[in-house]
Amino acid sequence: MFLDFLTATFADHRDADAIVWRDLACSYGWLLEQVRAWGRRIEAEAVRPGTVAALEADFSPNAVALLLALVEAQAVLVPLTGAVASRKEEFLEIAEAEVAIRLAADDEATFTRRPCTAAHPIYAELRTRQHPGLVLFSSGSTGKSKAAVHDLVPILDKFRAPRHARRTMAFLLFDHIGGINTMLYTLSNAGCLVTVEDRSPEAVLGAVEKHRVELLPTSPTFLNLLLVSEAYKHHDLSSLKLITYGTEPMPESTLRRLHELLPRVELLQTYGLSEVGILRSKSKSSDSLWVKVGGEGFETRVVDGVLHVKSRSAMLGYLNAPNPFTPDGWLVTGDVVQQDGEFLRILGRQSEVINVGGQKVHPAEVENVIQELPNVVGAVVFAEPNALTGNIVCAQVALAEKEDPKQLARRVKQHCRERLPPFAVPVKVILVDEVEHSERFKKHRPR
Repeated sequence: MFLDFLTATFADHRDADAIVWRDLACSYGWLLEQVRAWGRRIEAEAVRPGTVAALEADFSPNAVALLLALVEAQAVLVPLTGAVASRKEEFLEIAEAEVAIRLAADDEATFTRRPCTAAHPIYAELRTRQHPGLVLFSSGSTGKSKAAVHDLVPILDKFRAPRHARRTMAFLLFDHIGGINTMLYTLSNAGCLVTVEDRSPEAVLGAVEKHRVELLPTSPTFLNLLLVSEAYKHHDLSSLKLITYGTEPMPESTLRRLHELLPRVELLQTYGLSEVGILRSKSKSSDSLWVKVGGEGFETRVVDGVLHVKSRSAMLGYLNAPNPFTPDGWLVTGDVVQQDGEFLRILGRQSEVINVGGQKVHPAEVENVIQELPNVVGAVVFAEPNALTGNIVCAQVALAEKEDPKQLARRVKQHCRERLPPFAVPVKVILVDEVEHSERFKKHRPR
């Protein structure tokens, strides 16, 4: 019913590769049968329409088939990964999960009933609509993770129109709006989803080479790690046609170097949020940070330098936080942008802006300048309280080769003085072994 367009695609491409897992390919015919088999298992386990079902997995053939079967069974799906293992019980409580399903390393599933009744008003709304749902947790990098609840029907509707079929890397995580979007886009167009369990640059590019991946959706942090590792020197990347990047600001120096190394690969900035979904985007060029976002079902506007989005597929609300939408349905994203006609340049989160004596400093702009320097392979900029100015700018810097910390601090400050206003120049420069990042490959900013 909800997946009629997907199952029709599966049936029309029975012999084509649907998913590559542990270097073995599963066909669309196999996937279609597995979705039906999991549907029977779900019925046997008494997972009724409206049941809140947590699914702990990574991308695998059975994870994909089970996820789709839960959607067809009109469940409310709560995807979880090993990346949130330390917060798993907290997330299960917030989601009011009634069933917990875990896929083990051998891809076999265990169903566990939880002593919980999902009674949140948003769940009642989904049951009234008789629609499947999706619960996504934010990364919680600026505080407590928020649980966004979606009606899956408007999200699925975006994938009914046929687009390009590509061999696509499932890099973004199973519990991430970008990962779900990648999966649905690939399968709805009879592409091939290439999965990886190791998301290191060597393993990812090895899979690109071996399985002739055409599309790599990832993050600026991972792309910087790729450049630093020089893994691109060890693999044939001739199949790669498109790299998309999002989730955080891209340093211009990273984008420029990537474009120089892979001139035949299109580099496309993407934009999306757990609350509204993934917008269609168009970069001004592969080496430009200016991007046009929107597309059918989305509206955008900029108010006082902050991006607002209205989406037909917006979430119904949070389980554990107030409604963030304006009375007329706009989400204030918190992303600070510059505007040039239809194009935007995303400067970073409003919550990360450093106020130095009344002047605003965007960490991503300072990081970009620092990463222009020779021997610098990564930088993260953050605020430290100061009695005179309110805050000072600090920077952690990672290097390719050893260097005297004092000499590094002088180099960084001198270069920043030449490229930035005085209030944006780092007062403290701290040498670190590496710039820390989350399992979602986003920078960790010290607080």
